Amino acid sequence: VEVLVAQTGLAELTTAKNSFEAQAARDGLVEASGALKTIAASLTKIANDIRWMGSGPLTGLAELHLPDLQPGSSIMPGKVNPVIPEAVTQVAAQVIGNDAAITVGGLSGAFELNVYIPMMARNLLESFTLLANVSRLFAERCIDGLVADEDRLRRLAESSPSIVTPLNSAIGYEEAAAVAKQALKEHKTIRQTVIDRGLIGDKLSEEELDRRLDVLAMAKVRDEG
Repeated sequence: VEVLVAQTGLAELTTAKNSFEAQAARDGLVEASGALKTIAASLTKIANDIRWMGSGPLTGLAELHLPDLQPGSSIMPGKVNPVIPEAVTQVAAQVIGNDAAITVGGLSGAFELNVYIPMMARNLLESFTLLANVSRLFAERCIDGLVADEDRLRRLAESSPSIVTPLNSAIGYEEAAAVAKQALKEHKTIRQTVIDRGLIGDKLSEEELDRRLDVLAMAKVRDEG
């Protein structure tokens, strides 16, 4: 143990508290791999969200601009592929596959012997390396270069029928529903539709309308504490 601590710099390394358990089972490896699988699943979700938000420029969401790391493709000149998010999802798939193999290795021990330890160690070390490398790549070559299309984001948010809900107490549910339907049909914002329907008056001023339809305020996380 002293040699391992000296070579790795990991001062937390100690001998197992229960030597019999340490010899018969490899639960620590299985648990560590499970934690890496959780990270892989989370990174996949983030990478896929970024791919969807960067899809476009005309028929996709086009809410984010991804760095042009590999512009062009064999079938579409000028196309910008989300190569880093795609690399992240492939690494995540490998880590999840490694975890499945490690799980099988962990459950395959017989009494005090487990012959799957080499495979488990190999897969776990690979998962650590892959996740560390791709996380750094993701941060430096993709996340740091993301640019939000603020005008499009605001336009989409202000055109969403869901933001009509705060107007219920001012104009009533039925009228709010009518506003949402008209806005969708005419491709207008909720605010403009409210004005077009002549709903600005004693019960709802323009200032109050703007306050209720403030999409930035809606998006903020409230401190429940």
